[in-house]
Amino acid sequence: MSSPTTAAEDRVAGSRQILPIAALALVIALVVQAVGQLDIDLGIGSVIVFPMVWGLILGLLVSVQKVRPLGIRLQKVASALVGVAVMLLVARLAFNIGPSLPTLVKAGPALLLQEIGHLLGTVALALPLAVALRLGKATVGATFSLDREPSFAMVSERYGPDSDQYRGVLAMYVFGTMFGAVFITLLTSLVSNWNIFDPLALAMGAGVGSGSMMAASSASIVAAYPGHEEAILGMAAVSNLITTILGVYVGIYVALPLADRFYRFLTRRQDTRTPDTTTPEALSASDGPTDGAAANRAFREEVAAASGEIRIPLWLSLGVLTVLGLGTASVAAGTIGWDIVGGYAVLLGLVLLGLFLAKVSRKISAIVWITTVGAYASSPWFFASDSLNSLVGSVDFLSIATIMLTLAGLSLGKDLPLLRHIGWKIIPVGLVAISASFLLSVVIAEFTLGVWG
Repeated sequence: MSSPTTAAEDRVAGSRQILPIAALALVIALVVQAVGQLDIDLGIGSVIVFPMVWGLILGLLVSVQKVRPLGIRLQKVASALVGVAVMLLVARLAFNIGPSLPTLVKAGPALLLQEIGHLLGTVALALPLAVALRLGKATVGATFSLDREPSFAMVSERYGPDSDQYRGVLAMYVFGTMFGAVFITLLTSLVSNWNIFDPLALAMGAGVGSGSMMAASSASIVAAYPGHEEAILGMAAVSNLITTILGVYVGIYVALPLADRFYRFLTRRQDTRTPDTTTPEALSASDGPTDGAAANRAFREEVAAASGEIRIPLWLSLGVLTVLGLGTASVAAGTIGWDIVGGYAVLLGLVLLGLFLAKVSRKISAIVWITTVGAYASSPWFFASDSLNSLVGSVDFLSIATIMLTLAGLSLGKDLPLLRHIGWKIIPVGLVAISASFLLSVVIAEFTLGVWG
């Protein structure tokens, strides 16, 4: 634990070094937002690379380059900003949830129960595989959910943006973004051609919580059942919506705690059976007996340097993120307007209210408060929802994700020793997570459709 003097020095350093990081993030975010998304046609499907992914990649390149190294304190400042940025992202997500709450209320049991498939698919099947592959604590973040952007907020709040669990979320997010849509296209095409599932059950399974994966999956189902196109697309969209809405609460209260406990259970005897390959000793063993001790010391020093957080005053973090967000949202909208400013004012107010309520209640996290209050304020049941939705709707959701992932990229240089360990292992884990989530949801939907129709 840091001494009081060191903690005070970190706070001062963080406040001083926030401007260089903010300037770097602003330049990268504006550039990638202006470039826009890239569609890569692979014949069997297409891969869409969004600006936020470019931001993550460019941020990482800046973080690891050797020409003008990005200091460890600057990387920690970027990591601290990520922790605040995820709250803005959740606030914006809440305004996507509210208008659709009536749809959730009207949804039948078949649509609601398919969320169980997503939960069991990732935690029950992908997590044990990740443990077998020795992913370490990153296993929890990588396998508790496929709910994409909201996962960052859940894991960041519970474990911190400098945790192994957060690196697991990041690795799974990158894998899903780059390969998820293509893989689920192949998987859905294969399963649809079996002709053993109702096309509506397949459509329910397509709602895994990712818009791109849902679109790719539903397109494959439509290709197999062209006469049911309208019903398939509608059911897939509603299923994806329900997964997104319920995923926040299921993730916070069920999936993440369950994944953490399951991981601890599976690894309870790991130290006595076989060495954990995530430890410095195990990683250094591959260097041979001569330089193993030196590699061990170097790894410990790298991990020690990467651990620990720099605290930045909340007003300063929110101020910087607002400037970054206004710039990126304006580029995304193609104009600079007061409605975007008003939208950010609403989001900032929601974040501050959520933090205040979390402090007062103590047992309910800020993420839950932000999601719940924002969803209600944007729902048809709130008297000012139309005005609030108009303002917040001017702020592009993905522009906030671009800011967050750009900052995450700028902070990743310090995490390379642990990220290298994840490496290729995220590929089989990701494939199993997506496959199990889709297939179990389809099976459950098939059963519930038979019972409730």
